[in-house]
Amino acid sequence: MLRPSMYQIIGKHDNYYEFVVAIAQRARDIADAAENNNISLIEKPVKLAVEEFASGSVKINDFI
Repeated sequence: MLRPSMYQIIGKHDNYYEFVVAIAQRARDIADAAENNNISLIEKPVKLAVEEFASGSVKINDFI
C-alpha cells in the first residue's frame, strides 16, 4: 500500500484516472533515467513518483 494515499494527494474534483496515468508515466521516466545513468534504485520507481506528487514537486498537469 502506498503512503500517502491517493486521496491525500489529489482533490475531490480531480480525475483519478489521470492521477494513475501520471504516476505511471513519472515512474517510467524515473526508471529509464536510472537505467541510462547506470544508477541502482533503492526505492521502487512508483514509490518515488508518488512521493514527488505528494510533495508537490511534480503536478498531474505536467503529464496530461
